[in-house]
Amino acid sequence: MIMLSKQMGFLAVVRWWVLGFLLPVSCATTAPGGSSPGTPARYEQTVDSATNACGKNPACYTQRGSEAIMPTLPRVVGVARAVGAAFRVLESAELARVEHLLVQCAKEANQEVNEREYGLGKRPDDAECERVVGYDEKGNKVRRRMELGRLKHEVAFACVRRELVRLFPDNISVEPRYGPDPRTGRYALTQVWAKSLKPDIVVHFSKDPNRVQCVYDFKFPCTTASKSNPLDNTDVLKQLRQYEKLGRPCSPSIVTPQLGVSHVSPE
Repeated sequence: MIMLSKQMGFLAVVRWWVLGFLLPVSCATTAPGGSSPGTPARYEQTVDSATNACGKNPACYTQRGSEAIMPTLPRVVGVARAVGAAFRVLESAELARVEHLLVQCAKEANQEVNEREYGLGKRPDDAECERVVGYDEKGNKVRRRMELGRLKHEVAFACVRRELVRLFPDNISVEPRYGPDPRTGRYALTQVWAKSLKPDIVVHFSKDPNRVQCVYDFKFPCTTASKSNPLDNTDVLKQLRQYEKLGRPCSPSIVTPQLGVSHVSPE
């Protein structure tokens, strides 16, 4: 009776239509031919009719303990929990864990690519960072630092999927794309590239990337000057300001292997 009352207390916070599932009683804990060990007599008396129904309900024989009272109860509890989970955001301790792992992934990617490209314990100097390695489709120069940044992003994303998505599968998205929704005027998930935003990592409400909690971008500074102050870059700041359109529970941030998480100051 105590267990049943606790379950009913939990379900009391769920919408009335969920409670409607609890009304039918289809099974009891009383085993065929006698009382279940340890079951109070008063408890058995409240479910006599349900006990009789069990003889015609094969589901009773697949249930054990209090779950046999109502085979639908576990499903209803699952629905109730799902309703609560839909509104869940990460707490401060969990966000701290996320940021810690993002920094670890950035460091791992930086070291792995540098050593793969230049040798154990080595990294590119400023001249190597600025070396032109090709041209894009618009004829703009592609420098080595840009190429290295792309390679390091790939390693960092693999690390995020391995470490972070495993821990918070419902609250982390990698490279989601957002665009303006003409119906609401807000930004929402889109497949349209025009005027869209694609942050590296988004922390959001459970299973709802449209409800953004925090935004992070990996940056891999290559030159000495850029490593010391990665936010001292007009393009980076402009990009972070654009992310503010997605929501402002957290200030948009960058993650670098040198300085960790750097938050942009609110305007």
